[in-house]
Amino acid sequence: MKILNKTLLSFRPLTCLSALVMLAAGTPSAGAQLKVVTTTPDLASITEKIGGEAVAVVSLARGTDNPHHIRPRPAFSRHLAEADVLVVVGLDLEHAWLPSLLANVRNNRIRPGRVGHFDASRGIDVIGVAAGPVDHAHGHAHTHGEGNHHYLLDPANALIVAENIANRLTRLDEDNAERFRENLARFRETLEEKMAEWEAALEPYRGTHVVTYHATYDYFARRYGFEIIDTLEPAPGIEPTPRHISRLIPRMREENVRMVWSEPVRPTRLLLRLAGDTDAAIVELAEFPGAVNGIDTYLDLIDHNVRRIVEAMER
Repeated sequence: MKILNKTLLSFRPLTCLSALVMLAAGTPSAGAQLKVVTTTPDLASITEKIGGEAVAVVSLARGTDNPHHIRPRPAFSRHLAEADVLVVVGLDLEHAWLPSLLANVRNNRIRPGRVGHFDASRGIDVIGVAAGPVDHAHGHAHTHGEGNHHYLLDPANALIVAENIANRLTRLDEDNAERFRENLARFRETLEEKMAEWEAALEPYRGTHVVTYHATYDYFARRYGFEIIDTLEPAPGIEPTPRHISRLIPRMREENVRMVWSEPVRPTRLLLRLAGDTDAAIVELAEFPGAVNGIDTYLDLIDHNVRRIVEAMER
């Protein structure tokens, strides 16, 4: 997948009347690519599959970024100013950095409530919606009271997102509606074939107890039948404490925890200690395309994670 990071194509000339109509509608002119900005690389990969040659896609976050704490780069404002569509993960993932960017960009097309602002979490069966008061004292999952926003690590949710993206692109570019439908059908067929492969590969390990560093892989675990007994973080977004780890180690031994799932960016010293004290395998799983070399697309992402788990369980 090539995520564009350059000046996008110009519109074709229009008659004065047509130009006024397009300007009022806030949509690109006939024949021009839709300029799509996504907040994360997984959304960019799916959008490019659905849009094909009719879209030019930029992801604000890189595969190695922590999506909760993106440090805006100078190009962000330009990309947002030029965008026809902004696709967000939603569930408050971007709450710490995106609203301030949008407030300072002169582009009404992509503001919340406009047709050019699309929340990809629509229709997702969300895990971890806060039942009580929302505050900063209990980690960012409680600040994000709408629920766990790592839903795209369940490939079934990628099908929902792809269909929603196809519908939104069609609203903005009806001339390419048939292309979007055909691309969606191809993506669905390919993803469903891969889902059958992933299901078969992981079926022998259903019920396996695991610990995760952060609540990143809850949707993945739910899809494939793994039981997450705890996280290294005492609360989402709160770094591990010696007290929490000292309590977790005997529990991991007692419950025969086979694996600790962690993103590649997490500190290795603590993970190595857990491996030595519990004999659990440390398994680095990616969250986004681009997190490690060789993961270029959404399908590559899930392939990588399934392969790493199988390798760990067969050791």
